Amino acid sequence: MAENNLGGQQVLLLPEGASRVLGRDAQRTNIAVGIAVANAIKSTLGPKGMDKMMVSEMGDIVITNDGATILEEMNVEHPVAKIMVDIAKTQDKEVGDGTTSVVIMAGELLKGAGDLIEQGIHPTTIIRGYKMAAEKASQILEERSRSVTASDEDTLRKIAMVSIGSKNVGDDETKKYLSELVIRAIKQVMTKDASGKLVIDQDFIKVEKKAGKGIRDTEFINGVLIDKEISHPGMPRSVKDADIALLDVALEIEKTETDAKIEITSPEQMQAFLEQEERMLKDMVEKIKKSKATVIFTQKGIDDVAQHFLAKAGIIAVRRVKKSDMEKLSRATGAKIVTSLDDLSPKDLGKAGLVEERKISGEQMVFVEKCKDPKSVTIFVRGGTQQVIDEAERSLNDVIGAISSVIKTGKYVIGGGAIEIDLSQGLLSYATDVGGREQLAIEKFAHALEVIPKTLAESAGMDPIDTVVSLKTKHKTKEGSTYGVDIFKNNVGDMGKHGVFEPLMVKRQAISSASEAAEIILRIDDMISSKGRAPMGGGMPGGHGHGPEME
Repeated sequence: MAENNLGGQQVLLLPEGASRVLGRDAQRTNIAVGIAVANAIKSTLGPKGMDKMMVSEMGDIVITNDGATILEEMNVEHPVAKIMVDIAKTQDKEVGDGTTSVVIMAGELLKGAGDLIEQGIHPTTIIRGYKMAAEKASQILEERSRSVTASDEDTLRKIAMVSIGSKNVGDDETKKYLSELVIRAIKQVMTKDASGKLVIDQDFIKVEKKAGKGIRDTEFINGVLIDKEISHPGMPRSVKDADIALLDVALEIEKTETDAKIEITSPEQMQAFLEQEERMLKDMVEKIKKSKATVIFTQKGIDDVAQHFLAKAGIIAVRRVKKSDMEKLSRATGAKIVTSLDDLSPKDLGKAGLVEERKISGEQMVFVEKCKDPKSVTIFVRGGTQQVIDEAERSLNDVIGAISSVIKTGKYVIGGGAIEIDLSQGLLSYATDVGGREQLAIEKFAHALEVIPKTLAESAGMDPIDTVVSLKTKHKTKEGSTYGVDIFKNNVGDMGKHGVFEPLMVKRQAISSASEAAEIILRIDDMISSKGRAPMGGGMPGGHGHGPEME
């Protein structure tokens, strides 16, 4: 409504065409939208989850079961749906995995809250209960977690296999191969800060992709792959034991800042002017030669004349390299990025065992590899179609996120729905201790966590309710506390024995984000939208709508 009635007098407070939804209607609408978003991606959870195909207005196709990608590509309109997309994005940025889980959980929390609101429980009470439940869940997670170190490759491999398990990127052998590439890459770029804490900067694991060959041809490059070509045909195509200079300098004659006019009145002057330019470019190349560099990468351009002199000197040059790639090259080769040629000296150079240009799927790319101890590496993804390599890239990013977070915290939990049943049972007993109306909200939170094992069971064609009942019975004993949904045998099984492990950080972030999103949405009791078109008939202030008058 755009109007309020005060003592029979109408007061307009919103522009024409604006809409407003109040109180219970607003809550009902928002909860329904939140549940709808969760249902849209529910079927993608787990190794037997299905994929979604999204086609953009331009006709671009995306096939994936990555929660964050689906929600982003869906291009949702409703503000509550946008909040759900945001939690998936946050989960993706923070821990790189668990994006589907976080949205499904948020949807389930909203569903539980909707039931309580219908029973006359105030949203503030529900929010308080949810906050308490989220804190308690975090505490139980910590208690049930197990420790792992970066050297325990067997456990890391199992965690990676669970992360990549839900993605459609080939058979188990392929997934194992990709998981091992990621673990190798992370261990290579891992460093320690001043306090001795492990630091993993995921930006220094470059995932480069090119359609062609098969997914098993994905390779690990101990260095950096630059999607550029060598700038001059006369330069060597390959250099072993290369000395690399990284420049943030244009090997060109700079145009003057101010408008300068050079008057040339004779051909000799013109000749002298051109020779002077050539001499300046030659000087630049001489400085590079003097530093003993055999390969140069520059962020800026290289003049044709300078390219000619570099080619004569047998130096490989690659120009207009992205800033992010320059940083990766610096980390991989140990070279310093130099901003002035006068400062270029042999100690600024980096080393690589091989710098080579290769033709990949009809395009030239420069490989800087066989670096000694690179702190930046590349995983070069191959695959039959663009869709396959796009999904493989998303899968690798998920695994990089999962393994990085597990190495940073050094903790993991049992997956396959086992930890969720543990949390659910722990919260139910906590709810009875709390008492009061909050108890009902904590119980709803506990039941909402069961959506993970239920959905896993559903996607495997099992009965979700029977599965959860069976799991709850198992979890009453200490031996059964590692039981979860064994989707390959369509039964409940010991996830500890099967090695279904997930990072603690992924679960913790998912629970806190889902809870916060539900709390934000439940607080809303009035939605005012100033968008929208004016209703047909114009809606006159007097309350009687008149259509446009015909002349």
